[in-house]
Amino acid sequence: MRRVLGLLLLSFSLVADARGGVEAGEPFAARPQYAPFIQSLAAETSLAPEDLDRLFRQVILRPQIVRAISLPAEAKPWDQYRPLFVNERRISGGLAFWDAHAEALTRARQTYGVPEAVIVAIIGVETHYGRHTGGYRVLDALTTLAVDYPPRADYFRRELVEFLLLAREQGLDTLAVKGSYAGAMGIGQFMPSSCRKYGVDFDGDGHADLWRNPIDAIGAVAHYLHAFGWQPGAPVAYPVEVAGEATRELANTGWSARRPLSEWRARGVSLKEHLPETLEAMLIRLDTTQGPEFWLAFQNYYVITRYNRSFQYALAVHQLAQALATARATACSVCRLDATVSPQ
Repeated sequence: MRRVLGLLLLSFSLVADARGGVEAGEPFAARPQYAPFIQSLAAETSLAPEDLDRLFRQVILRPQIVRAISLPAEAKPWDQYRPLFVNERRISGGLAFWDAHAEALTRARQTYGVPEAVIVAIIGVETHYGRHTGGYRVLDALTTLAVDYPPRADYFRRELVEFLLLAREQGLDTLAVKGSYAGAMGIGQFMPSSCRKYGVDFDGDGHADLWRNPIDAIGAVAHYLHAFGWQPGAPVAYPVEVAGEATRELANTGWSARRPLSEWRARGVSLKEHLPETLEAMLIRLDTTQGPEFWLAFQNYYVITRYNRSFQYALAVHQLAQALATARATACSVCRLDATVSPQ
């Protein structure tokens, strides 16, 4: 949800900036920690201090970035969050994306074991199939968070180093690369470290371009999910009924609190699907305006949360993937039926 609220704030900021109404920000070079910061970056990246100085003198620290990432983590109710991503526009856009890149999506499934629908859904939720990849300079965003956001300053400083190394490796114009308020980039919204680790040249042109090349983005998303343990053919999540407050209190305690289905059943969790009793799952609670929903979430659901740790995000991806798979199967069935009908 923080991602969603942040994107809304980002959109507002970009509109305000176009109208000249957003604060201009502060040049990083005006800060007293500027010189030692540059020296430490030079030591970590082996880039020349004078080159870094020329680059970072153009960096602007933007307070709206800190506000975006500091928004309260409380989510909208699930029944208000879900329609943001599981809707006809995302489904139709996803089917068009799937049609346009069917060969690459099939090859990604064959290579990494991740279904086409899941890859498309990730890209659909992240950037609406590449339409909205962010408008902040990544260098500004990462530097701002590295110096002005103490709760995660170390993480964003590491990502800043990764971004500088990525730019050097790929010959990027460091000041031109844009992304989200958190520094995520490209069609799949990867952080710099993930770009370096999971980016793949999936079309074989000699360059892993996660910004403009949807085929490379497809490969990278599949590679990422595979690396975190995607299990081909395994379940993602199922709705359940839960009897007993003690069991309900086990919800949302994380993957480390997973239990086999046999134990969940013994604790009063009712699951309609017939699955192996040894299969492990965690219990998820999603609040709606009509009361809570409970789900058993399996390994593949956990893998999706490695992309974004929000439980609601993971279920939105799963349900969009289901909707895409169903819609595509229906469309293909209609096409096959039409092909068998002889003209009168």
